[in-house]
Amino acid sequence: MNVKHKIVLITGGAGGLGSAIAEKLCGQGAVTYLLDLDEKKGMEVQVRLQKAGNQAYFIKMDLTDEKSWQETVDCIYQKEQRIDVLINNAGINIRKSIEEMRIEEWNTMMLVNTGSVFLGCKYVVPVMKEQKNGSIINTSSVCGLIGHKYTTEAYTATKGAVTLFTKSIASRYAPYGVRCNSIHPSTVQTPLVEEMMKDPQKAAERIGEVPLGRLATVEDVANAVLYLASEEAAFINGVSLPIDGGVTCY
Repeated sequence: MNVKHKIVLITGGAGGLGSAIAEKLCGQGAVTYLLDLDEKKGMEVQVRLQKAGNQAYFIKMDLTDEKSWQETVDCIYQKEQRIDVLINNAGINIRKSIEEMRIEEWNTMMLVNTGSVFLGCKYVVPVMKEQKNGSIINTSSVCGLIGHKYTTEAYTATKGAVTLFTKSIASRYAPYGVRCNSIHPSTVQTPLVEEMMKDPQKAAERIGEVPLGRLATVEDVANAVLYLASEEAAFINGVSLPIDGGVTCY
């Protein structure tokens, strides 16, 4: 897939999924900027990727802060003179049912899971619009396509918002050469999920709902992102792409 020399911004780039996406794109010649609040992990990812000969740079930022977005995008644009791909990957899940969740927790999830996507698009779209080219990839979830009984209502609401926000951006900015797509992973095998899967009941629930009989891997997700970021996906716009082994096909 052709992403060579593309300038790529990845939010949540210090995390397991974000760093796997960065590694995949770097391996194909992209220049990646890892945007995250976790400086320790972010620098570790930067050092690891750079030692492998990749162009990867960590920038510490609050993804829910408008001034931070403005300054970061300005800084990267001044250095690179373009931004080709934005991957809005940051997200949280406060695992409480609607009966237990406080409105403050709901607002926090909305701010991180939808606010960071809004701000990323707000400040990157004008750059892509001016250069008449760009790809935005928003990480939603199977919960952005279906109601999921094992997932909190608040998380589902945030991911549903991301799904339709993506389509709105795709329809409005396509005439300027800007594509916007969302990805919808089922449960992804990360260290946090591996801890959860130690519970036999939860393991049976999550694997049992997947027709292919296994969890998604970070590689599965990174491969899909690579495609949507690439020149080969030049006519793919406004798509909600499940990476779920068939969870949403019922």
